[in-house]
Parts: sequence; C-alpha cells; structure tokens
Amino acid sequence: MAIRLGLFKEVVVMAFDTIRANKMRSGLTVLGVVIGITSIVGMTALIRGFDQSLRDLIAQSGSDIIYVQRFGVASFASGAELRDLLKRPDLTATDARVLETQNTTLRYVDLELGAGGPGPVTQRRIFYHEQKTKNLIVFGTGEYFAEGTRIPFLSGRFFNGTDVQYRRNVVVLGNTAYKLLFEPSGTDPIGKFVRVGSERFEIVGVFDKRPAPGGFNLNQDDFVVVPYTTYQRVFGLRVGRFGGARGGSITNIMISVLPRDGVPIADAMADVERIMRIRHGLKLDEPNDFDISTQESFLKLWDQISQGTFFALLVISSIALMVGGIGVMAIMSISVTERTREIGVRKALGARRVEILFQFLMEAAFLTSLGGILGVSLGAGIGWAVHLVSGFPISLPWWSFAIGLGFSASVGIFFGMYPAFKASRLDPIEALRYE
Repeated sequence: MAIRLGLFKEVVVMAFDTIRANKMRSGLTVLGVVIGITSIVGMTALIRGFDQSLRDLIAQSGSDIIYVQRFGVASFASGAELRDLLKRPDLTATDARVLETQNTTLRYVDLELGAGGPGPVTQRRIFYHEQKTKNLIVFGTGEYFAEGTRIPFLSGRFFNGTDVQYRRNVVVLGNTAYKLLFEPSGTDPIGKFVRVGSERFEIVGVFDKRPAPGGFNLNQDDFVVVPYTTYQRVFGLRVGRFGGARGGSITNIMISVLPRDGVPIADAMADVERIMRIRHGLKLDEPNDFDISTQESFLKLWDQISQGTFFALLVISSIALMVGGIGVMAIMSISVTERTREIGVRKALGARRVEILFQFLMEAAFLTSLGGILGVSLGAGIGWAVHLVSGFPISLPWWSFAIGLGFSASVGIFFGMYPAFKASRLDPIEALRYE
C-alpha cells in the first residue's frame, strides 16, 4: 500500500513538472476543456437561478388556483394547432355564473375581463391633474383577485363585493401608475380621483411592486384594476352579476377558481370540467373546447423548455470538450514520442506496463482536471458577475461543480487512453535506442 501511494505521489509530481515545463502547450491543450466546463457551470447557475425564482413566485402567488380559458398554456404544451384553438367558442360571464352556482368543491369563482386570455387587451392612459401615464392595461375582476394573486399592497385596499355589485367607479393602481402620478410629489393617492380614458375613478388601493421571475422588468406593474361590472359598463357590455352579455360578449375572459379547504385540486378540476362540458353541450367523445390549467401546467411547460435548453447546452459544451480531448490526445502522443528514451529507462529499471499506463493517464487526467478547475471557477465567476450587475438570480449547486470536474477528468482519461496504452506497449530495448 505504501509503495502504491509513493508511486501515485511520484506520478502526480512528474505530471505537474511536465505541465509546468510546457506552459503554452498545456494551456492551449486545456482551452477547449475550460470553455466547455465554463459553459456548463455558468449556464447551469443562471438556468437554476431563474428556475428557483420562478418556482418561488408561483408558490407565493398560490399554486392551487385553477384557471379556465378559451385556450392557454395547457393547449400549447399538448401541441394543439392554433387554427384549431381559434375555432373554440369564447368564454362568457355566464360560464362563471354557472360554475359559481353548480359547483360542490369551490371556495370562490372569480372573473377577469380584458387581460385574462386570448383577445384584445384594453389599454388607456391614466390622468391625475396635469400628470399622465403611458398606456397601461385596464382590466376588470371580482373581489377575489387580490386574494388569488397575493400581490402585496402598498396602501389602501382592494375593492369589495359591494363595489362590484353597484358597479362603482373605483380603481386599484398598479405600481407603475402610482410611481408616475403620485410618488414624485409624495401625495397620498387613496381617495383621490383619476381619469381612466374618459371616466373618473376613485383610488381605493395601490399595489406594491409585483414580483417577476428572474427579477426582470417585464412591465408586470403596468396595469390598473377595476370591478368587472364597471369594466363591462365602461369598456365593454353591461351585464349583471356573472350574467350574460346583452347583444354580444367580451372575448378576453379568464375564470379563476379556488378549491375549498381540504378539497384536492384534482377533484376541483374534475368538478369544473364536468360543469363546463355540460354548459357547452359537449358529448362524451368530444374533446374539451376550453382549457383548465393550474400553475403546475405552466411549470411542466417550463420544465420541458429548461430541460431542452440544458440538453442543448450539454451538446454544445460536449463539442468543446471533445475538441479539448482531441488536443489532449495529440499532445500526449507527442509527449510519448518525445519521452520514448525515458520510458525505456523506466522499463529497464523495472517499471511495469500498468505503471507506465497509469503515469500517462494521470498526466492526461491532471491536465484536463486543471482545465476543469479553471472552467468551474470561470463559470461561477460569470454567474456571480451577472448577478451583481443585473440582479439576475443564480444557483450554484455542488453537483454542477462535481459534474464539471468529473467531465474534465473523464475527458482526460478517455482521450489519454490511446497514447498511454501506446507508451505502456513500447519495447524497452527499442525505446533505449530511440534518438
């Protein structure tokens, strides 16, 4: 055991001396390995960071909310054709009313008009005295929107059932509208009146900054919310509580429901599907002409995207590692040729084939492992630099470092096998005669 340990130390020292004696050649040899490992570690840090921030956001906003749409993420994830989806009937406010009255599993049913599904989005400027905003999204909801989305409040409250029932001109501002109209002057917006398009609305609440995946500015705060009944009166069609539209319908509708406490989400989804199929008059062999989805549906689609991205990253990085490995093979072959007499002397002094093989494999593995360490350091550094500059979340799990170092060492062993085997097979007499 002591002899083996001494041999290992000797081989490591010889490998280090060989690399140190040929710095330029060694550096160029491991360049491909460094690039490949840097790509793996750096992109893993960014993808994992974004993935974690997205999951935290969904957990914060409520993963048990069920959404009913004309079509959405669930349809696209299943590969449905857009032309077939466009043939689906529009959802109506009556669909929401039927869900509210006929369900046995739901805590509440809410409605979102103007920004909740496929269809035109209502945009208006918001005016306060001489101040005005850019075009912001205006949509209508019921009193449960704030509870369902869990967007934090900066001040005030969300509108209540009475506001919805009496179609009051009340509005809750997104953070962008507040910053543009009230923050510069320090004015308290609660109770003030703004003009949304051509109508005056009283401000009853202001949302705080809305979180976004990755910390990106996705214009997620560029909106204002009014009661859906008021929205129908001002921007769409006049209807009653979840009643049908008179003379037409608003096409951009999404229905959101929340299961009762203790009700499994699968049971609630089955209840919603049953009611909607009966409502739309679908036969047993006919597919749904609507989408039922949860945040989990979006996560499944994101998992497919992230897995595909990570696989493509591995393929691209593997090309760089292969180039580096070919370089290692070429350099080690040259090294075997240059050190033929040394190999002959070692064999003449009693070195066995396996020891010569082990020596050259260790040199190759040591060379690529050094490239792996540099690649891991550069990849982690790039991830941290992006995080410090842009605030983009990163994640550096230990296994990404292990994968990087494992890949780099494996490349050295695999591509170093041929020159190492060639060195171990040299005839000692012929080797000693080599000039």
